[in-house]
Amino acid sequence: MKFDRITYSQLSAKQQEIYNFQKVAASLADYGFNCIKLADDWRGADFLAYHKDGNDTLRVQLKGRITVAKQYCGKGLYIVFPVPGGWCLVPHDTLVSLVGRTTGWLNTASWLTRGLYSATRPSKELMVSLQPYIIGNSNRLETEELSPADADFGR
Repeated sequence: MKFDRITYSQLSAKQQEIYNFQKVAASLADYGFNCIKLADDWRGADFLAYHKDGNDTLRVQLKGRITVAKQYCGKGLYIVFPVPGGWCLVPHDTLVSLVGRTTGWLNTASWLTRGLYSATRPSKELMVSLQPYIIGNSNRLETEELSPADADFGR
């Protein structure tokens, strides 16, 4: 069998979601997490990330880009989305606070009327504020050995 690399943009939306899950699960494995994809959005989560210590279970909503949604507020969910060189895994409510401090997104018609805002390119200021939540960045991992306790993950 010959293996041909795929072109992400040629995948269907469902295939892209599966692809992204596999990629983020591989990154989280480096931090001791086992990820389990859920068949439906159980309590808002696309997947669960169980830590090897048995003490931490994250309910994670997987997004193809940075997204805040009122429906996720107050539910203890994490949002994960791709960023250059890795993934950003951040508690949703923390993300809403950071978005409120660094952007005008929470004053847009989209947020105010639909309760949702997403963007393909976050501002530099927002990206700086998200740095503690970025995982899988090969440059960062080469210079630091992070454990889940070291990587704040918003706790």
